Amino acid sequence: MNLSKLASVGVIALAGMAYACGGGSDTKSEETTTTTETAAPKKDMSFDEMHKDNPDYVDGLALVKESDCPSCHMVERKIVGPAYKDVAEKYESTDENIETLAKRVVEGNNGVWGQVPMPAHPGLSEDDAKKMIKYILLLKK
Repeated sequence: MNLSKLASVGVIALAGMAYACGGGSDTKSEETTTTTETAAPKKDMSFDEMHKDNPDYVDGLALVKESDCPSCHMVERKIVGPAYKDVAEKYESTDENIETLAKRVVEGNNGVWGQVPMPAHPGLSEDDAKKMIKYILLLKK
């Protein structure tokens, strides 16, 4: 008899969970579907796809890849220097910050992100450095 009661309680609990997880009115289901359909392209798009037509992103990324930056920096992980996303989180994308950071890339600096100095890149134009910085600052979450 106890086994029968236990089975009945189990069936009722299972039915309740099924209803809570998937049950409800058709209106809610339609609303959820509409919201999901609208939001799906953004979730499915990669960061690269979302910015593929942005010249700051495209030009800056190309310059970063062609440079020696990847030997000390990665997008999401600190190696020798800070991760690009950490830089993006620290600095707003303002003309003043872009100018300052580009100057640091070209001239080098010491002590901004710890003990390891940022080496100078005298062969890099300030305009190209600004494009690189604009790309990096786009990586802000």
